[in-house]
Amino acid sequence: MRVVFTGVAGFIGSALCRHLVLDRRWEVINVGKPTYAASLSALRTIENLASYRFVKTDICDQATVAQVLAAAPMDAIVHLAAESHVDSSIAGPAAFVTTNVVGTFAMLEVPREYWQQRGDERRRSSRFLHVSTDEVFEKLAPEDLFTETTAYAPRSPYSATKAASDHLVSARHHTYGLPVLMTNCSNNYRPNQFPEKLVPLMILKALEMKPLPAYGDGRQERDWLFVDDHVRALT
Repeated sequence: MRVVFTGVAGFIGSALCRHLVLDRRWEVINVGKPTYAASLSALRTIENLASYRFVKTDICDQATVAQVLAAAPMDAIVHLAAESHVDSSIAGPAAFVTTNVVGTFAMLEVPREYWQQRGDERRRSSRFLHVSTDEVFEKLAPEDLFTETTAYAPRSPYSATKAASDHLVSARHHTYGLPVLMTNCSNNYRPNQFPEKLVPLMILKALEMKPLPAYGDGRQERDWLFVDDHVRALT
């Protein structure tokens, strides 16, 4: 199994890369660029393996992504690359529009042409996996659960741009027949997570005996998912 992967060294992305290469024995070509919240050190256990390759480029660079796809037959594209913090999206929404919306469009545009050139059997066995978030649903009553039929109701620049990316993926499937899968996961956690995220942030603040910050009125409710459980479910 050979996959093109975006998300580089993000929290979920690095965990999924390690799982695909070490546990599933897949060949992974990692396309993208590290951001402030990502570290290539998370991929040290696989960076020198023959089954893993990193191509440093902007996912909006369609020409480079097209070259990667043309180099060898791919079975899937796994798209995780995203700006993903609510507070950061409020302070600087432009980066979220660029990565989450424009970047997703670019990642959809290249494989549309790639899959059109393949035979029917290869097209049926291939997938574009878009890993999204339950933040696009935004509000959840204590007794409720998010499902596939929950209405979209984004209320921050982050959730709005992720909702837009979901709609682009869905539209690409219905308009062009691109074989897609889309997941909307809850918040992930694990040791070594970037400290702007809630679990490590609260732990560090508590250890330093500092006030614990809350988003909005602090009454939001969310489920939590251990990242290793998440990546196993994806594969």
